[in-house]
Amino acid sequence: MSDGPPRGPVDPLVVPRFAGPATYARLPRLDEVDRCDVAIWGVPFDAGTTYRPGARFGPLAIRTGSRLIRGYHPGLDVQPFASLQVADAGDVGVNPFDIAEAITAIESGARSLLADVPQAITLGGDHTIALPILRAVAAIHGPVALVHFDAHLDTWDTYFGAAYTHGTPFRRAAEEGLFLPDRSIHVGIRGPLFTPQDLVDDAGFGFAIVGAFDYVDLGPAEVAAKIRERVGDAPVYLSLDIDVLDPANAPGTGTPEAGGLTSREVLATLRALDGVHLVGADVVEVAPAYDHAEITTIAASNIVYELLALFARRAARP
Repeated sequence: MSDGPPRGPVDPLVVPRFAGPATYARLPRLDEVDRCDVAIWGVPFDAGTTYRPGARFGPLAIRTGSRLIRGYHPGLDVQPFASLQVADAGDVGVNPFDIAEAITAIESGARSLLADVPQAITLGGDHTIALPILRAVAAIHGPVALVHFDAHLDTWDTYFGAAYTHGTPFRRAAEEGLFLPDRSIHVGIRGPLFTPQDLVDDAGFGFAIVGAFDYVDLGPAEVAAKIRERVGDAPVYLSLDIDVLDPANAPGTGTPEAGGLTSREVLATLRALDGVHLVGADVVEVAPAYDHAEITTIAASNIVYELLALFARRAARP
């Protein structure tokens, strides 16, 4: 592969932002570049949802919301598209009627992509997709530190007898040994649970929890410090459900919960994770049918950009 300078997004001073390719941030497609350091790819699957469907349209919507992304990140003093070759790998095709078959296809797609690209950020899709992606990531890195931003634990056992839904991926991942139980953490958890046993079961899988209301006293910097202390130097997979944001900041999602984080709190927390050994990430549960004025998709696209900036900062270290 070529070691030439990265090919970046379409120049907004030449082609206005409402035109140009429909890729994330109007980046080149994966088949248009000689190498790729970080791939953006979509998994348009939402058959695992338990309330509002619609996250199958999330990848397309996040790409649309990314048209205002610019090349320089002043907060981290980095230019992700200039220091990394980032490309859009398109979407994986999945069966919308058969969850087991879809999970197999997602895992196969993730393994194939990661055989050619060292890191990937996945646009979901509902949270079911995190399980097959974690399988592919763990096959390369071994069990990872799992940093999970969400309103919900997603460690339930079954829904209506179904073992694979958007509320069960991390119980299945624990059973398969895909993450490090003493290095993993939930962030932003809030809202009612089914029973107190939910917390007992979750603790049994090894997760620490920083709840949404902990932000009242701690703030993003202290939350990030707790995450950094928890993960240490382990390889980190970061999975972010957009419902970690308050419905005022992300109305376009399938299972909204009052009392969530602001987009600023999430972005500030991610920014303060500069230096962690991030090896992969996903942003899931964007359901644009319930959005308006692109509130949710703009937040999601900027979260993806923040993750790209973390990759770029780490790549710049000697």
